[in-house]
Amino acid sequence: MKRFLAAALVLVAGSVTAMVVATGPAQADTRICEQYGSTTIQGRYVVMNNRWGTSAEQCINVTATGFAITSQQGVGNTSGAPVSYPAVFYGCHYTNCSPGTVLPRRVSDISSLTSNITYRYVSGATYDAAYDIWLDPAPRTDGVNAMEIMIWFNRQGNIQPIGSPVGNTTIGGRSWQVWQGSNGSNNVISYVAPSAITSWNFSVLDFITDVRNRGAITSSWYLTSLQAGFEPWIGGAGLAVESFSTTINSGGTPPPDPTPTSSCRVTYAADSWNNGFTANVTVTNTGSTPVNGWTLGFTLPPNQAVTSSWNATLTGSSGPLTARNISWNGTIPPGGNATFGFQGTHAGSYTSPSQFTLNGSTCTTA
Repeated sequence: MKRFLAAALVLVAGSVTAMVVATGPAQADTRICEQYGSTTIQGRYVVMNNRWGTSAEQCINVTATGFAITSQQGVGNTSGAPVSYPAVFYGCHYTNCSPGTVLPRRVSDISSLTSNITYRYVSGATYDAAYDIWLDPAPRTDGVNAMEIMIWFNRQGNIQPIGSPVGNTTIGGRSWQVWQGSNGSNNVISYVAPSAITSWNFSVLDFITDVRNRGAITSSWYLTSLQAGFEPWIGGAGLAVESFSTTINSGGTPPPDPTPTSSCRVTYAADSWNNGFTANVTVTNTGSTPVNGWTLGFTLPPNQAVTSSWNATLTGSSGPLTARNISWNGTIPPGGNATFGFQGTHAGSYTSPSQFTLNGSTCTTA
């Protein structure tokens, strides 16, 4: 769906992007039709066309505060990836850094992070309005990052995020459906609004904290880029980011990483060989009340994928996973346990997941 900039070819959310051609800063409105053309606005943000998934023309009109799609002639398969990701961003992406950016920055060094975005929507097209947050264990200014957080402000047509829905949550006073999955190159957690949001001034850090609480990242990871734009599948002329801004403050004491609770313990026993492995997982209830229905969340290290499983229903095959009980092992009495396992593949040296959550609470590991 995106990932442009620099001479790179990358899979993101099931899509391929390539090189972007940077131009100078926008003065009056600037029209960009080049496949990967970009320019700067407000002296601190980058706007890019990023038409990676079609040979058909796409043009954007860049204003002083955002951009609008003026023509979009590509047609994508709604069961697959979109055709482009025209967007405005702050930070660094594939060696293209916005002017004066303070990113990459370690999450633990960020005391507050807010953003203000206004979208303009159209009818009769198939697209999502996506706010992207990119994070990585290293302060990368090039290449694909390990974690993509997507906030879907609007969804039109028969399309869906990467992976599968894993539940609902409330962030910033709004309800969101949460999806988790992997595109084969990076992990993705998406937050889908139940109805269109046109304008919002919100805390980006709240979403990062939720992802961290799910065990997908830690506070030592780096925020590298913030982006707001559209992923069109069919049509999209008239869609616009009318304004975009972000404010990052350092210092203070950020919330700590989740601490293990005393209510659960996970034993993860793995056996690996060549490019394969098996894992047997035991979930023990160390609390004083029964667990009636359980969901275990964890994240496979990069370059690992599940091929089969037993004694649980697994959602996802790589990156963030959830294992849910089946009909006969849904109750774990105090002091009791439930076991399940899976087989998978890996590339390179094998490592085990480092953190597990049971029904949202972080477990100790043995």
